[in-house]
Amino acid sequence: MVEVRFLRLPGTEDIPLPAYQTEGSSGLDVCAANEADIVLEPGAFAMIPTGLKASVPSGYEIQVRPRSGLAAKHGIGVVNGPGTVDSDYRGEIRVILINFGKEPFAVTRGMRIAQFVVQRVERAAVLPCSEESELGKTDRGEGGFGHTGIL
Repeated sequence: MVEVRFLRLPGTEDIPLPAYQTEGSSGLDVCAANEADIVLEPGAFAMIPTGLKASVPSGYEIQVRPRSGLAAKHGIGVVNGPGTVDSDYRGEIRVILINFGKEPFAVTRGMRIAQFVVQRVERAAVLPCSEESELGKTDRGEGGFGHTGIL
């Protein structure tokens, strides 16, 4: 088990720390720490404060993912989902929510707005190539963007 430290910002002591809702949950539910309601009109997005700073161990990240209930019931998603909180970031974590729905949606203080999934990450060694043959051949080649058909 990896340890992630969370610091509540002053004035957010009433906001719960991120928490798993069930024994099998992959993500920690995180709550909004906005002072007043933030209304997302259809098609609009906003950065929602969480009132949290975190210390993520080196070699890990927090992925910020949408909550399925908000998506299914209201069309609310995370714009850059999954977002990333890097291990060296120490600022307030904010969640960029978007309203894909057809009705305005109010984000209220203390509402569970996203999930934090802690993931191990690997660093890549970037190796420049001077010729395409250095990339190696595959059966797929340059096929992409639906090249295998819809089904």
